[in-house]
Amino acid sequence: MRKKLHLVSLGCNKNLIDSEVMLGRLKSYALTDNANEADVLIVNTCGFIGAAKEESLRVIFSLHEQRKKNSLLVVSGCLTERYKEQLIKELPEVDIFTGVGDYDHIDVIVEERKNRFSQETYLINNEERVITGSNTHAYIKLSEGCNQSCSFCAIPSFKGKLKSRELESVTKEVENLVKQGIWDFSFISQDSSSYLRDKKIDDGLILLIDAVEKIEGVKSARILYLYPTTTSAALISRIIASNVFHNYFDMPIQHIDDNMLKRMKRGADSKRIKQQLNLMRSAADSFVRTSFIVGHPNESDEEFENLLIFAKEFEFDRVNIFAYSNEEGTAAFEMDGKIPKNVLNSRLKKLEKIVHVGITNRLKTQIGKKVILVVEGESSEHELLLGARKIECIGEIDGEVLINESEVLGLKTGDIVEALVTNLVGDKLVATVTKLI
Repeated sequence: MRKKLHLVSLGCNKNLIDSEVMLGRLKSYALTDNANEADVLIVNTCGFIGAAKEESLRVIFSLHEQRKKNSLLVVSGCLTERYKEQLIKELPEVDIFTGVGDYDHIDVIVEERKNRFSQETYLINNEERVITGSNTHAYIKLSEGCNQSCSFCAIPSFKGKLKSRELESVTKEVENLVKQGIWDFSFISQDSSSYLRDKKIDDGLILLIDAVEKIEGVKSARILYLYPTTTSAALISRIIASNVFHNYFDMPIQHIDDNMLKRMKRGADSKRIKQQLNLMRSAADSFVRTSFIVGHPNESDEEFENLLIFAKEFEFDRVNIFAYSNEEGTAAFEMDGKIPKNVLNSRLKKLEKIVHVGITNRLKTQIGKKVILVVEGESSEHELLLGARKIECIGEIDGEVLINESEVLGLKTGDIVEALVTNLVGDKLVATVTKLI
């Protein structure tokens, strides 16, 4: 009888790719959703901010309580890399610790039952992966590490400097996944617009777009995590001109006030950021998402108000809002002027309200339009409704579209359809399928 594996992947989709590599290395195991019947349990942790660290610890303790006798509990990822000595000392519940350098050796680690921490961060290079969550879409990692010096971010301290994959490695992985039936790709890294800069190549993403467009079978693609200082007008224009890459722009700006941008060590000023965003928005059917950080040390009422005004004026399609997390090893950790919790919470509520209105307004512009959808199966709302995503978007992060009527019978997961958007219910568009594409 095959041994069973239970794996929990936490944090970002970059982590998910590493988890899929581990699944590939442990393909001799049968996967199980039930932790209490697994012979090996793996938690691939996130250690970016306080809330993520707390979630990682909760999952570790929960799995330990559920695990059966003589099972193996393995903890990998950013949290263990960042706090290895402390966690090894304080978590006797865990059998094996490993960091961010040995995902492709997880089978050996499990067999030897020994902690393992390589000095360099692992960067995928066409190792076998088990794609999870979709039979049409996959994430592709472009690089590891980061050369930026944002005051609030600890990632470079445990992931190191930028290390890009060779373009040939990336295209080969895409080609291999196309052979498996995958046709939709999201390219990601900590700072995707810096791709190949460590190899003395500016605008490496333009080379990527050129190469991916030549791969037969790729129908749809997008790039996640652009950085303002390394995103050029030429890159934005190349994305707009592409017939494969969507006008999907994901650029976390974190703030818009110039004093705050300097304090955050973001590099770009508000003028440059606004120029970039306006160029993105000029594209047909553009989808623009970003992230904001609220409550960074010394954020004044006036500086926060400038952020509110901008968020109201621009109306992003999606926004992630983070409360500042005071992370050791960052420049902001040493700063005076920490924002009181009650002030931070008040600011979060104000920004969330404005962002919600902006997103709703953007969704309302879709009513009455014909859109291309990818069917994703039963909806999250009701078993009688199908769930779908706009083809340019990523379902789990950009929102679900509900299909309540269809002029096409027998729709199935993965079908690409044309649909008419008829309504907005809460935060979800409702559509009628008009034809199969």
